[in-house]
Amino acid sequence: MNTHSASLARETRGTRGTHGRYDVVVVGGGAAGLSAALVLGRARRSTLVVDAGAPRNAPAAHMQGYLSRDGMSPAEFLEAGRREIAAYGVEWTAGEVVAAAPDGGGAVGFTVTLADGRTVRARRLVVTTGLVDELPPLDGVAERWGRDVLHCPYCHGWEVRDQAFGVVAHPVMGAHQALLVTQWSDDVVFFPHTYDAVTDEDRLRLAAAGVRTVEGEVAGLEVEGDRLTGVRMADGRVVERSVLFVGTVVTPRDGLLTALGAATEETPMGRFVTVDPTGRTSVPGVWAAGNAIGAAEQVVNAASGGYRAGAILNMDLLNEDLDRKTTAAAEAVAAV
Repeated sequence: MNTHSASLARETRGTRGTHGRYDVVVVGGGAAGLSAALVLGRARRSTLVVDAGAPRNAPAAHMQGYLSRDGMSPAEFLEAGRREIAAYGVEWTAGEVVAAAPDGGGAVGFTVTLADGRTVRARRLVVTTGLVDELPPLDGVAERWGRDVLHCPYCHGWEVRDQAFGVVAHPVMGAHQALLVTQWSDDVVFFPHTYDAVTDEDRLRLAAAGVRTVEGEVAGLEVEGDRLTGVRMADGRVVERSVLFVGTVVTPRDGLLTALGAATEETPMGRFVTVDPTGRTSVPGVWAAGNAIGAAEQVVNAASGGYRAGAILNMDLLNEDLDRKTTAAAEAVAAV
């Protein structure tokens, strides 16, 4: 072992779990989970990351808007994160957590069960399981998703700038996205599709922004040579477009959290688990971060949330340990 390796071994001593027991199990190996694990590993907490391998942004070729990582592929980003946490002794395993149950007794702790039957124990949990995008059921949309069918102009707008945009009304936000994407193109067509709540004010704003509205239901996409060329209407019309923005219905992967009894709240994008500013849920010992707690969390936001959760969770563990030691010391003095 060279000098650097020996030093690293000393620095990471104590961060690996013993006999299936960890300070923290992180459920989810995306930006939020890896960021939390990095903080915890550097704090010398024994930490296990369980990664089901289903990141929301997997269909995208690149991720944007993350300072110093702009343009990196999601797969490359995750691989770099795994290397970084490994350097601090954090363990990573592929798998799906199917249950987590409180250990009972006086101290906070959990037994975590994986789909393959493995069980581990953790003093604390960080849940970063993300969400699922439900695409509109339009012919060709799923096949083009993440390529020229998109949902987030902040993620992809620069890459498709100045092209002919189409926007299918979001089931909640209606015309908002059509107005937003005019920042990236002057050629925008809005398809209300089945959204029947477009107001007169919406129409005035769309017209003022130079957005053309095409009424009628959308049936699917026209594709030529592996390239989107138009939007096909139910009545047979084809509107030439090279990029289409669609709204998705989002469903958080929060089954683990709700099974533990975590409180939830209704938001404009659906019901999500309630957390405080550090990611702490209503369940003692459980934090959550990333898209599991909100639809608008971009990669950089998710990483930030994971960092905060990891730092506060470490302090929570430290205080628990200090409380126990203080009580023990006081009892020893009283016994003298």
